[in-house]
Amino acid sequence: MITRLSALHPSRIDLSLDRMHGLMERLGHPERKLPPVIHVAGTNGKGSTIAYLRAILEAAGLSVHVFTSPYLVRLNECYRLGAAGGGKLVSDDELRGTLEHCEHVNAGNPVTIFEIETAAAFCLFAKHPADVALLEVGLGGRLDSTNVVETPLASVITPVSMDHMEFLGDTLTSIASEKAAIIKRKVPVICAEQAPEAMAVVEAQADRMRAPLHAAGQQWHVSVERGRLVYQDDRGLLDLAAPRLFGRHQFDNAGLAIATLRAIDAFKLNIAAYETGIVSAEWPARMQRLASGALVCQGPQGCEVWLDGGHNAEGGRVTAAALGDLEERVPRPLVVIAGMMDNKDADAFLANFAGLTRHIIAVPVPRRDNGMPPERLADAARAQGMRVEIATGVDTALQRLAALAYEVPPRILITGSLYLAGPVLAANGTSPE
Repeated sequence: MITRLSALHPSRIDLSLDRMHGLMERLGHPERKLPPVIHVAGTNGKGSTIAYLRAILEAAGLSVHVFTSPYLVRLNECYRLGAAGGGKLVSDDELRGTLEHCEHVNAGNPVTIFEIETAAAFCLFAKHPADVALLEVGLGGRLDSTNVVETPLASVITPVSMDHMEFLGDTLTSIASEKAAIIKRKVPVICAEQAPEAMAVVEAQADRMRAPLHAAGQQWHVSVERGRLVYQDDRGLLDLAAPRLFGRHQFDNAGLAIATLRAIDAFKLNIAAYETGIVSAEWPARMQRLASGALVCQGPQGCEVWLDGGHNAEGGRVTAAALGDLEERVPRPLVVIAGMMDNKDADAFLANFAGLTRHIIAVPVPRRDNGMPPERLADAARAQGMRVEIATGVDTALQRLAALAYEVPPRILITGSLYLAGPVLAANGTSPE
């Protein structure tokens, strides 16, 4: 079915809202029948922020629909239907039926695969009652198919950095402009800490739309104190346990989720919901420790295996910082197994790891014609002064490492793309639920 739906438009990505508006009209405007929406854009941290939002809201007893992208192993991961006691991924039959309905109503008109997937989310969420719907922008914001939602409860902007320049522009200002275009008139906008040029764009758009702005470092603050998350705004201070998700950046993502829910007048959540949500939120392939599994067993005995879908310079920076924290606690030799997509900046990504490891193994991204050739990735690693090998896959790389003699079992990071992380989870037998 995915192959058939992909053929409805010659390009996988063609940013425009015209086709989406037409499809919404033919479907009877399901985007106007959604539960109250929290709309999330940004370059990095969108999925983690949504995971915190969902976990906190569910801890408060609310039902939450969630639409995120891309999926790691199967398309169902993009659609979580809210229910009392916690949501669940949409079933195969209901997803197939909804996509076929959208395809039938579309009647052969040009539409990208992501547009029809988004339309399916709106149909599903309009059909099933819930208290809140969380929508993740797929690419950019201004022309993203989720941006047909006219009046969300809140607009959220996670950290903005350089990525997808071929679609969004080659300056931070232009990229921020695309992201900030999800801000709607008089709808509160909650913004993570940004580079000054990105923050200036968000502030100007919020002012233009008369949208109340709640910005990190200004209207709210989050910090780490004695290993705990401390959040503060004009309503008071929350002293919470640390997030389960690993890395200093996860304190910032959790803080953004807290700020969002405290900025929405409709929510009056108690501290227990925040505490429970922060410590229970999960988000696969974001500094995820793979403690066991079929793939892990192929690596050196006693090794640590971590999986992270970071794929741009900023994503690499926060992953490297998390690895630095690990190294301070429990020193181990680090090996990075990396595979990237062809449109990514391998030099900027790998530069983050130059001070942590000298050993890179470049692999292809499975089943992706637009994956970066491992030879090119290897050249980028060599330019950073790293010792580079090329392997035919992650399994081969792990087997090669298992044949080496380590005094201390290594710490292995598999990274570079969510399109690499998905097959890794599938091969390891740890598919997301």
